[in-house]
Amino acid sequence: MLGSRTPTRRRRGIVSALGVFGALVAATAVQAAAAAPAPAAATPHRILFDNTKAETAGNADWIIGTSQPDPLGQDATPSAETDWTGAISAWGVALQKTGNYQLKTLPSGNSITYGTTGALDLQNFDTFVLPEPNILLSAAEKTAVMKFVQNGGGLFLVSDHTGADRNNDGYDAVEVINDLMSNNSVDSTDPFGFSVDTLSVSTDNPRAISDTTNPVLNGSFGKVTGSIIRSGTTVTLKPADNPAVKGLVYRTGYSGNTGAFFATSTFGSGRVAVWGDSSPIDDGTGQSGNTLYDGWNDTAGTNAALALNATQWLAGGTGGGGGGGTCTAAQLLANPGFESGATSWSASSGVITTDAGEAARTGSYKAWLNGYGSAHTDTLSQSVTIPASCTAAAFSFHLHVDTAETTTSTAYDTLKVQVLNSSGTVLATLATYSNLNAASGYSQRSFSLGAYAGQSVTLKFTGTEGSQLQTSFVVDDTALSVS
Repeated sequence: MLGSRTPTRRRRGIVSALGVFGALVAATAVQAAAAAPAPAAATPHRILFDNTKAETAGNADWIIGTSQPDPLGQDATPSAETDWTGAISAWGVALQKTGNYQLKTLPSGNSITYGTTGALDLQNFDTFVLPEPNILLSAAEKTAVMKFVQNGGGLFLVSDHTGADRNNDGYDAVEVINDLMSNNSVDSTDPFGFSVDTLSVSTDNPRAISDTTNPVLNGSFGKVTGSIIRSGTTVTLKPADNPAVKGLVYRTGYSGNTGAFFATSTFGSGRVAVWGDSSPIDDGTGQSGNTLYDGWNDTAGTNAALALNATQWLAGGTGGGGGGGTCTAAQLLANPGFESGATSWSASSGVITTDAGEAARTGSYKAWLNGYGSAHTDTLSQSVTIPASCTAAAFSFHLHVDTAETTTSTAYDTLKVQVLNSSGTVLATLATYSNLNAASGYSQRSFSLGAYAGQSVTLKFTGTEGSQLQTSFVVDDTALSVS
């Protein structure tokens, strides 16, 4: 049992009091840079469509073209969906026509790989599309896909209704996708924060949520108002497992964590999108003998805009719709070392200080959270917009922890480092430090925020101290570097 602890209070320097919550917009120069139009993309976004998992079995024809791996072999300058042969050729042609995408197909008979020397290895692509897979991925393939996403890749999953086992091998797209997420060697603990429902919904016209800032719903290919279900399913969201998961389009009468028809999430540094039916991507034309349905142009939904905007978002840039974008390397945080005092940060009273009780790493100011030896909570935050074209974004800071606690096993006092969206919802907890991390000097901590490119986020530190024996969390020399 822990012995009696004597309360300790530190002295504070005088700083301007700021609100505990809320975030200020980053410096005007940063805003202007983020808003400025970008030059044309130097490197096209690289998209790989899968055709190794029976995507053309039965009545399906989920390919962008019969010329594989390169659809340009059929027509190098396509202008209409029929210039390439496949039921999702409209998707491919629309991307190709922008001039900002390089498309390939992984042909039947190949394996999905990551980290090899093969030309069609996932490391050579920005986004991987699995359009209604009907064969279970092998253990090695599941590892490859998960590592690809974890390290910054985009994954587009298209499901279909339960029982749509087109090649009669005992597995449908629902089972294939759920198996990928729940039975892999990288992370099987609900890594994306959703599971595909075992349902067969015959028909519905799901509607998009109201969110004027979401890049998938409001991308350069058009505004998304809804989609269609013509024998499909939905997904169940599990934000407790992954707070980044977000439903964008919902089946009629559903909201929240159930009935999501189109959802997005992140994993590691990468991004994920899932669609509950293949009908919306079907353009009605394909190889001879297939009976297809033109969901791509079905006016009950805005399916083309949804598919294309999502592809653009997954690729991590603003390459679609005739636009383009390259990332200008920069450090985005205003007043990163606190040397301008409380400017551009929102913090609890006394946090940003020159108090001599704790030394700054550089200069005179630092952010000193807690250290009172009594029950107390301190916060420190700043809002920033990460340009959509900057898929490499590293958030770093130097942290010093000292404590009067003597335990070597109990975290009495903690510091959470979190990413929040513009509504204040926690998207991710990057790390939690405690009195157990006490050490002399500062240590640099760094986290990838590439998954939040194109979003306005708040970076927030929350220090919570128990009722006895102080722990001080001292932060200095922060940075959010993009490239």
